[in-house]
Amino acid sequence: MSVDRYARHLALAGFGAAEQARLRAATALVIGAGGLGSPALLYLAAAGIGELVVSDFDTVDVTNLQRQVLFTVADVGRPKAEAAAGHLRELNPDTTVTPVGSRLLDAELLAAVRQADVVLDCTDNFGTRFALNQACVQARKPLVSGAAIRYEGQLAVFRLDRPGGPCYRCLWQEEAEELESCRGNGVLGPVPGVIGSLMAVEALKIASGCAPSADGKLVLYDAVENDWRQLKLERDPACPACGAEQ
Repeated sequence: MSVDRYARHLALAGFGAAEQARLRAATALVIGAGGLGSPALLYLAAAGIGELVVSDFDTVDVTNLQRQVLFTVADVGRPKAEAAAGHLRELNPDTTVTPVGSRLLDAELLAAVRQADVVLDCTDNFGTRFALNQACVQARKPLVSGAAIRYEGQLAVFRLDRPGGPCYRCLWQEEAEELESCRGNGVLGPVPGVIGSLMAVEALKIASGCAPSADGKLVLYDAVENDWRQLKLERDPACPACGAEQ
C-alpha cells in the first residue's frame, strides 16, 4: 500500500492504516456503469478499494458522454464493463477490476453478491433493483442505492447485513416494468454525479469502517432549488423480500 497515494485518507480522524487496510481487502459489486456508476467507480478505485466487480451489459453510446464521466469519445461502441475496467486500472493499478459484460441473473447474481462486501445499485429499472435487493437480503450484504432523473436524485443505504432494518422493497411496494428513463425525461449531467459520489462515500464508510453509514433514511436532492430532504425509512413486516428474513 502506497502511503503517499492515500496520505489524505490517513490524515483523516478515524481513518488510519487499519481502515485503509480494510478497504484494500474489500470487494465492491457495482451494478451499472452509467451516470451513477461512473463517479462511484472512479472514487472507489481512487480510494484504493481492493476489488471492483463492474457489471454492465450495455455499450457506450455518444449520448452517454454528457453525464457518464468514466468514458471518452474513443469508447463509443465499446462494451461499458470492458471500457470501464480499462480506465479504472489506469487510475489505480492497486485495485483489481473484474468486468462482467453479461446480465447477472438468479444464481449468478446471488453468487456475485455473496462475494462482495458492499453492493451498489446504479441501475435504472425496477426489475433489476428488486432482483438485486432480493439477492442482498438473502446474502445479508449491505446495499447502497441511488437514482437520478431530470433535476432530482435520491440515495438510500440498506444495511441488510444487520437484522431489523428495511430493504429496498420496503420502500417500493408496487411492481413496475421500468423507472422513468433519462431518454424520455432527460437528466442534468452533474445530478447523477452528485448521487453517484455520495454512493461512493457510503460504500467507502461501510468497507473501511471509518464512520457510520447513513442507513435508515431516504435522501432526496432537488438541483433546481439546491434543496436536500430526508425521509425516515421503516421496515415493512409484510415486505415480500425481507419480511420473513428478519
